[in-house]
Amino acid sequence: MNKYLYSFNCDSTERELCTLESRYIFNKEEKNKLLFSDLKIDPSSSAFIKNRLDIISCSNDYSTLLNEIKKENIRIEGFKIEYLVVDGDATEYTDRLNKLRDIGYRIEGVHDYYNPTITYALCCYEGVWYFGVSIKNNIAWHKHKQKPCSFSNSIGVNIAKALVNIAAKASKEKKILDACCGVGTIMLEACFAGNNIEGCDINEKTCKNARKNLSHFNYTANVYHSDIKDISNRYEAAIIDLPYNLFTNATDTDILHIIESTAEITDRLVIVSTSDITDLISNTGFRISDYCSVSKSRKGNFARKIWVCEKNG
Repeated sequence: MNKYLYSFNCDSTERELCTLESRYIFNKEEKNKLLFSDLKIDPSSSAFIKNRLDIISCSNDYSTLLNEIKKENIRIEGFKIEYLVVDGDATEYTDRLNKLRDIGYRIEGVHDYYNPTITYALCCYEGVWYFGVSIKNNIAWHKHKQKPCSFSNSIGVNIAKALVNIAAKASKEKKILDACCGVGTIMLEACFAGNNIEGCDINEKTCKNARKNLSHFNYTANVYHSDIKDISNRYEAAIIDLPYNLFTNATDTDILHIIESTAEITDRLVIVSTSDITDLISNTGFRISDYCSVSKSRKGNFARKIWVCEKNG
């Protein structure tokens, strides 16, 4: 039995990104907004993971599940029990409440709905009942939306968090570079999740703003005011957000310079652009191993493209 059941939530414009992130965190895709895994991931490290259920017991027979819960001999004060409604579960509301009451009778202690010391949850998926400890995305990272220094064309927080997970493959040990860090939107999410990241940008004022944002939230990370070609450190992955075509006259030569220079110090790239740069990537000695598109609105009139690239050979 898998130890954890994850539930997901995302807007239709970010569906592809959610699926891409899932592949790099769990090595598999979510199905019906759910995913079973033996990997223990903090839901708050992703914008799309809504909840993690640490499974204690499961059974395709509800009565058997109740007996299994009773055998766990749970004794705790201030607990809470929730019912997780998942895809395909047609259990009526009244029946859900009755089932939560059933479980409550098998836990010794006084419940506390408003300030629980622990939250348990029950759900039914494809005919199997699951009971366990519920760990929610605490959305504390939403505070980054109020960073002191911002920029109108910065990527959204959801995309930033996903880029970090795709680059790091859910590892906190991998050393990552944000090659065009701007005001530090990606770096903030990496620092929040405990990733090892550094950033650089050719614009001095932008670097100062990135450092100010990091300091505001008490994060510590190196931000280098430098052309990427002058960075000598080596990284296990690099993120390159290329918003230049939105507000400057950057040429394909400029973009190729950034990609090629970053490719010198890593074997793995996650590249973001609003234009198709597939041909440019192919000229850098890297192959595209994965791809997705993220629309800014349901009309899809503006989209960011994300390429995951690995060094050839």
